[in-house]
Amino acid sequence: MSLCLQLYQGCSRMIRNQEQKQEDEFIAVRVQDPRVQNEESWYSYVDFKLFLHSNSKAFTAKTSCVRRRYSEFIWLKKQLQKNSGLVPVPELPPKTPFFSVSNEDFIEKRREGLQQFLEKVVNRTVFLSDSQLHLFLQTQLSPAQIEACVQGHTPCSVTTAILRYASSNQGWVQEEGGAMDEDRMHILPLFYESPDR
Repeated sequence: MSLCLQLYQGCSRMIRNQEQKQEDEFIAVRVQDPRVQNEESWYSYVDFKLFLHSNSKAFTAKTSCVRRRYSEFIWLKKQLQKNSGLVPVPELPPKTPFFSVSNEDFIEKRREGLQQFLEKVVNRTVFLSDSQLHLFLQTQLSPAQIEACVQGHTPCSVTTAILRYASSNQGWVQEEGGAMDEDRMHILPLFYESPDR
């Protein structure tokens, strides 16, 4: 057998093995459970539960559950575009200046659009390398807190922030639909404490 044929067969086996590994890897993200917040207020809005389950090495926590509102998705899209260069970021459902939080059809269309957006984002390698996406999907940090963490202006790394949130059980409380008690609400501010404490 010639050396060229042996190299070709070896490369073919490596490619098949890599393709098999990629086929076995999965990332499932769901946008669910729209809820109206501040319903009696002029500043009412709808947020959505984002549930992530994955065996991908790209994710620190293999499951997470957070709540996000549409304006945070707009922020995420801008950040992804800034960091991805010429790679186009998927479109979000359109922003509507006048909508009622009681319009169930509109809310369902927005939920579907956000679901499609996230599915496209997590299936592009260039976006999976963005730390802001991971913090968006796997912590309840605000956009400003996410930016501070990524820029190194906090004592915690991205990985530590995700692991702290995952170990706090806040995501599971949200998954089960329960309210967070006072003790759990104090967990996130620990993110900003000095590591010496």
